[in-house]
Amino acid sequence: MEIILIQDLTNLGHKDDVIKVRNGYGRNYLIPQGFAILATDSAKKMHAENMRQRSHKELKKREDALAIAAKLGAVELRIGAKTSTTGKIFGSVNTIQIAEALIEKGYEVDRKNITLSEDTIKEIGTFKAVVKIYKDIKAEISFEVYSE
Repeated sequence: MEIILIQDLTNLGHKDDVIKVRNGYGRNYLIPQGFAILATDSAKKMHAENMRQRSHKELKKREDALAIAAKLGAVELRIGAKTSTTGKIFGSVNTIQIAEALIEKGYEVDRKNITLSEDTIKEIGTFKAVVKIYKDIKAEISFEVYSE
C-alpha cells in the first residue's frame, strides 16, 4: 500500500514522502491517526503540484541549515557541574543543559534534537554531541564539563 505522510515519523519518513507500508499498518494505524493519507492517483497529482511549489522554499531552508551547521561546528561550550573531590558529578549532564548553553550563545535549538555521544555524562571532561538541525543536516559540537 502506498501512502503520503502528513507529518514526520521517526523510522518511517518525513512529511510529504510517498512510501510503501503494509496494508494493515496503513489502514489500521497511520491513516486513522491522521499521520498519512492514501496515495491515490488524484492525491499523487495534488502532492506533486504542492511539492513543485514548495521546492524553492525547501532549498532556502536547506541553505540556512547548512550555514547554521557550519557555525555550530565551531562553537565550544562550557557546562559547570557540582562535583565530588574525585571528579564525579552529582547527577549528570543532559541535553537540557546543552540546549540552555546553546541558547546563551545565541542558537535556538530544541533539546529533543540533541544526541549525546555517551548515554550519561557523570564526570568532568570533554565530550561531543550531535545536533540535528534540519532533516539530514547535523552538526557535531564539543563541550567541556568543568567543576563549579
